[in-house]
Amino acid sequence: MKLLIALLLTSVSFSTLADDFVEIDSLEALRAYAPRDHTKVRMKPGVYRVDDAPDHHFFRFTGHDSHFDLTGVTFEIDNRLFNKFGDVPGKNGFYCVIDLIGDRITFEGLTTKNIGAESSAQSRNKIFNVVGSEVTLKNIDITTSGSRPWGYGSLYGIFGNTVRKMNGIRVGTPAKDSKLINCRVHMRAMGHAIFVQGAENTLIEDCHVDGLLRPTNEILAEESGYAFEKNFKARPGPYVEGVNVGLDGTILPDEMLALSEDGIRMYGSGGEGDVKTGNTTIRNCTVTRMRRGICTGLGPGADTVINCEVTDCVAAAYNVGSGDVLSTCRANARYAEALSCPYYGSKNAIIDLEILDSRNGLANTVLATINGNGHTITITTTNPDFIPAEFTIEKATNKGYAFYQKKQGKPTATNVKLTNKTPAKIEEPENQ
Repeated sequence: MKLLIALLLTSVSFSTLADDFVEIDSLEALRAYAPRDHTKVRMKPGVYRVDDAPDHHFFRFTGHDSHFDLTGVTFEIDNRLFNKFGDVPGKNGFYCVIDLIGDRITFEGLTTKNIGAESSAQSRNKIFNVVGSEVTLKNIDITTSGSRPWGYGSLYGIFGNTVRKMNGIRVGTPAKDSKLINCRVHMRAMGHAIFVQGAENTLIEDCHVDGLLRPTNEILAEESGYAFEKNFKARPGPYVEGVNVGLDGTILPDEMLALSEDGIRMYGSGGEGDVKTGNTTIRNCTVTRMRRGICTGLGPGADTVINCEVTDCVAAAYNVGSGDVLSTCRANARYAEALSCPYYGSKNAIIDLEILDSRNGLANTVLATINGNGHTITITTTNPDFIPAEFTIEKATNKGYAFYQKKQGKPTATNVKLTNKTPAKIEEPENQ
């Protein structure tokens, strides 16, 4: 391997800068330095076309204690490349552009854009995959595209069949103590923007996620395309990830779709051996126009969300579970509940949530759904007019995103200390 690296380095252009960074000006040089330990590399600003790769992980950074500065660099990623190796099997068979495998890597400054209308051979595509420990990924700007079918959100499934996704950033096992700092993900594809699978003690700070919304009335007006060919029938209803549909899947008018999935999401586990996801801290982040905004409820860890803002999501702004903490967070409820605490068995969440302007929405009258035991919840607003008169806070409920808990039995909300400083009416089980 050392001989191969040496040969590669003799065939690429680079120079040494005064601050000990080596300056490079080609993708070949970047690949040559990616396996090296204790290296500092700065790439010459410019636009680089990524249209070839040695395998389904296009750039593998396996070295340790290295720093890659790509400030001013844009990668234009040809979506045809996500088909080059077919449908690769196995847990690690997903396609990704930047694979940060080594420990204590700092990788910063890169802008990525997917180009081309093609979709992938499989659904587990992502731009960044962070599995090294103490990795810092910062000042990254991602614009995704290349999913199929595009324009229908979760209506036609989440994985498998014809669905092909293009996710933003994954942090996965065996990563520990890794950080995402000032990463911006603009979702123009089906998929999650940022998600954590089996990693431990991840920090997500000063990150921004935005997606696109689409009213079902616009879909129902189509005269061609995927929904038209399916006779405007989607997955069987009556509820599909924040959207009401007919029992037979008929797309209904006056609903709002998110065209992508979750903004920042915890998974229960990930990687070989399904390692449980550890605690995650999410601080000073914003998410808008996604399916769920910040979803910590599906992770087994007690996650902490501090000073974050979520707006215009269609399944829930915040989805929380046992031991999760929301501190000085904000959200609106235009298209779905601002707070979803849906799990019957969840315990001891601590929530401090300010409700933003929730007027002029669509297909929602629920401010919060609360199930579980021992939660301490404070819901406030700076302006009572932000809360439409018909809005309710639902306790012990299967409304909203809590729909999926129906199979668990009868919903309960016990020993919940709820401080409601909004005009929304609290609906107790006996009133339902």
